[in-house]
Amino acid sequence: MSPGSPAAGGASEPQKLNAKQRKAIVAGTIGNTVEWVDWALYSIFAKIIADEFFPKGNGAVALLSTLAVFAVGFVMRPVGAAVLGAYADRHGRKKGMTLTVALMAGAGFAIAVTPGYEHIGVLSPLLLLVARLVQGFSAGGEFGSSSAFLVESAARGRRAFAGSWQQVSVAGGVLIASLLGTLTTSALSDEALHSWGWRVAFVFGGLLGLVGLWLRVSVEDTESFARSQDSGRTRTNPVKAMFVEHPAATLRVVGITIAGTLTYYIWVNYLPTYANLTTGIPLKTALLSQTLCLVVFVIALPFAGLLSDRIGRRPTMAAFAGGFVVLAWPLLHLLGDSFWSLFPVQLVGMLLILGYSSNCAVIMAEQFPAEVRATGIALPYALAVAVFGGTAPYVTTWMHESGHSGLLWIYVSAASLISLVVYLTMPETKDKDFT
Repeated sequence: MSPGSPAAGGASEPQKLNAKQRKAIVAGTIGNTVEWVDWALYSIFAKIIADEFFPKGNGAVALLSTLAVFAVGFVMRPVGAAVLGAYADRHGRKKGMTLTVALMAGAGFAIAVTPGYEHIGVLSPLLLLVARLVQGFSAGGEFGSSSAFLVESAARGRRAFAGSWQQVSVAGGVLIASLLGTLTTSALSDEALHSWGWRVAFVFGGLLGLVGLWLRVSVEDTESFARSQDSGRTRTNPVKAMFVEHPAATLRVVGITIAGTLTYYIWVNYLPTYANLTTGIPLKTALLSQTLCLVVFVIALPFAGLLSDRIGRRPTMAAFAGGFVVLAWPLLHLLGDSFWSLFPVQLVGMLLILGYSSNCAVIMAEQFPAEVRATGIALPYALAVAVFGGTAPYVTTWMHESGHSGLLWIYVSAASLISLVVYLTMPETKDKDFT
């Protein structure tokens, strides 16, 4: 076994990444970044999509319908996780990641060219729904394949650092989408933005997806996957093997994800739209705040991963969940209609989320052996995301429309408390042997 093999025991001194490992992390990160641009654009342009794809007359109903389509896309994530995660466990991380980025880019192009409700009637929201279902299917398989690929490509003692780049790439995709949203909303008139500007953003996202496809075709698969095949450990049905052979790890991944996905989709994805609805802050001002906070978040993620590699998964994740248990109420009650009332709320929330995002890929990968790793990461994660993450924008908007926005902090704190219990009781895996 080579000195930098990720299968070696983690208790030894951390090693530097070699050239092959660095190339794998760069390719995996960039490919994942461009895939998530299309996924994030939908929530950023939710209000405009509501106007374009649904009947006019009741803006609140149209927005809720748009967010329902957003949530339904998450229903496909467990399906994609099961199908594409198993595909990556049987045929390799590289093939799994190539397929997911192709599906995401194709669906993004489809949204960009679909005519609005005024032109083709009810067919418009139906086509939008189909495109989001395809994107949900792709996203369901993406997390497991890319997380397994990045963590398996890590040097010894650097698994959290390598895994943190999965979330760097997700946040990077959201950042690029946020920049596109900021540029289009600032540079274009409302008429131009509604008629064609938002579509240009989706076309650009689709083109970036083609770049990601090219990068993923050029990279080699991981040694961990190759060893599992060479030793005959490959499972013909990874989904069944995950449930039968690793039930505790499967449930643990669900518990790990609950608070992370809820807070992520509220703070990182939807807070600009929510602040615009509840306080009246201009959307372009809210998007500027989001963009600046995302820059800090993306830069800080690898350092949070290094901290996890040094002190462990449990303390860094517990700090995230405990922080939201305590701070959800004051943060959400500080939201106002100015940049300086929104920016600190977003920034503090994103800094807390570092404890989850820097760890989620590595801690889930460390629960499973290579032969079921992509499926074990993807499926329970996707189930939790579908229930708690995909519904977060809809629930927060419904709370506002029904006059209960003041209770949102209870929802956030309760989810954080559940995951906090999981973090405090789970085994520490920082020094676990990795095969």
